[in-house]
Amino acid sequence: MNMEGTSPAKLGPLSPLEQLRLARQIIDEESRALACLSSALGGEFCKAVEIIRAQTGSVIVSGMGKAGLVGQKITATLASTGTPAHFLHPAEAIHGDLGRIRPDDTVLMLSQSGETEEVVRLMPILADMGVPIIALTAGERSTLGRGATVVLPLGDLKEACTLGLAPSTSTTVMLALGDALALVLSRMEGFGPENFARFHPGGSLGRKLSLVEEHMRPVEQCRIATTDLTIREVLVGSRRAGRRTGATMLVDTDGLLAGIFTDSDLARLLENRDETLLDRPISDVMTREPLRVTAGTRMAGAVDLMARRKISELPVVDDENRPVGLIDITDLIDHFPQPETESPVNKQSTPTEPPSGWNIIGRTGEET
Repeated sequence: MNMEGTSPAKLGPLSPLEQLRLARQIIDEESRALACLSSALGGEFCKAVEIIRAQTGSVIVSGMGKAGLVGQKITATLASTGTPAHFLHPAEAIHGDLGRIRPDDTVLMLSQSGETEEVVRLMPILADMGVPIIALTAGERSTLGRGATVVLPLGDLKEACTLGLAPSTSTTVMLALGDALALVLSRMEGFGPENFARFHPGGSLGRKLSLVEEHMRPVEQCRIATTDLTIREVLVGSRRAGRRTGATMLVDTDGLLAGIFTDSDLARLLENRDETLLDRPISDVMTREPLRVTAGTRMAGAVDLMARRKISELPVVDDENRPVGLIDITDLIDHFPQPETESPVNKQSTPTEPPSGWNIIGRTGEET
């Protein structure tokens, strides 16, 4: 925007309506630039992908100022999605950090103008080193564009800043283009959930990607009984040291999971005030073919299943349907916040279809 044509009133405080109007204008301008970038993307993008895949080293991302900050984020995205990457500050590069670059690396250089002094100074040195250079810049006629192996043009951009000066639209476009490059590379390398989990072991994301074996109570800490026993025999004989679980897993003569009996099931029987009911076979009152997950299932799916079906215990079995552990909701509440839904209850409830791809077995039985 031309400063000489800007009235003082426009530079002062803005009303809430004016604030929202300006904010929407800025977002709209940046979104239009992204749409133009998407439609203009062509063969040079595919060439950049092939250059990175052909090199056996890392992607060295570099840029000054705001472009450098965007470059650091692109570096992190590349590294976390399967493409080894490191950030190199252009000013530090000429003071020894150029030693980080190896001939099998690829340099990804960010500069809107393509004439940034620190970047331009690096170009002949990088050319002498023989490393391919992928440039994210406005065009091929800049110094950076002429020296690059391939240019990913950002287009003729107008900064969304009201002064037309502060990097805004240009950095948004750089970031989106960097994301596209990183995620296309990740897809082509077959980077899957197990790889993602390996690189993200910490925090909420790491817990969601972890396996049920990491959070379940192992079988030796669970209550297990055979289906030929009475309720009383199960209650007396299936005690375990340590923290008590709210369910007993019931197995047949081959040791395969056949049912589950929960504290809620027991409470319903006791409500009848008839102690003789405790001498009924456990098989008469257990939930047959209960929901379960196989070892190797991700915790995100198991927790979501428990929340949707409103259950507090979920057996974990091996490929032969033998119990190997139990997921108890009381162990997970602090680490896996549940969606806004009704609280789980100790009863495997009315069945609904689980999402495809989950290792979920079985159905729920009718309430006794």
